[in-house]
Amino acid sequence: MDIKEYFARISYRGSHNKPDLGTMSDIFQHHIQAVPFENLSIHCGERIELDLEATYNKIVRKKRGGWCMENNHLLSWVLKTLGYDVTLLGAKVFVPEHDAYPEEIDHLLLKVVLDGKSYIVDGGFGMAYQMWQPMELISGIDQPQTPGVFRFLEESGTWYLEKVKRKQLVPNQGAPTPHNVEDEVCRRIYLFTLQPRDIEEFRGCNAHLQTAPDSLFVTKSICSLQTADGIRALVGWKLTEMKYNYRDNMDLVQIRMLADEEMEKTLKEKFNITLDKKFVPVNISRLSLF
Repeated sequence: MDIKEYFARISYRGSHNKPDLGTMSDIFQHHIQAVPFENLSIHCGERIELDLEATYNKIVRKKRGGWCMENNHLLSWVLKTLGYDVTLLGAKVFVPEHDAYPEEIDHLLLKVVLDGKSYIVDGGFGMAYQMWQPMELISGIDQPQTPGVFRFLEESGTWYLEKVKRKQLVPNQGAPTPHNVEDEVCRRIYLFTLQPRDIEEFRGCNAHLQTAPDSLFVTKSICSLQTADGIRALVGWKLTEMKYNYRDNMDLVQIRMLADEEMEKTLKEKFNITLDKKFVPVNISRLSLF
């Protein structure tokens, strides 16, 4: 594993001699705009491994993406290699349809301590709830970013991440919006504690999420990538391209349904992904990712 090879993968040409906030933010921004959040392996008959070298080979050498346990595990190696103080944390992702958090952790994120301050670095959430900069771990303070306003709330040692939603302009809206989503002003994203975790603690979760019949990642094929001014996402056969803050605190959302024969070309042109095995799109969950 070579840090220069990783920098080439994310097209990062800045300095990295000094482990400071500016450098970390710049590397992070390059990562999320180069490495998709995707679970396509599940829908190609491949297994998602937690081994760091396997993740490195997949993301850096094969130019694939990954989900949280791949993206953030790789980012932890990058930041540690550059001299940052990094701790793995575990989170529970909020499920709007159930209005609840799961019993067990199902998301990996990073805490980085820098100049006496703690930051959350999470390059593995994807879709419209992906942070664009490291967030200072401080409760009750709005932290505006290009995707919207994020904030942490802390209660008795448990931290909650949420995002204030903008209105959406969808010129070619065809499908009805899932219940509760249209009127939603603020989306809870996940909760976590500051208990340090080891990658081994995520093995059960990693296996469950790619095999359980009711797992979001089994019921939806997902590939999303942050762009210079928004995101693009392929969920099942639906290609969504979103431009943040298109006008008056409103995001522009353009949706197109693809045919099977367009999939391979779209993955290559929109996400720079070429798959080794046959991809079978899936979208049978009603969970809204926007």
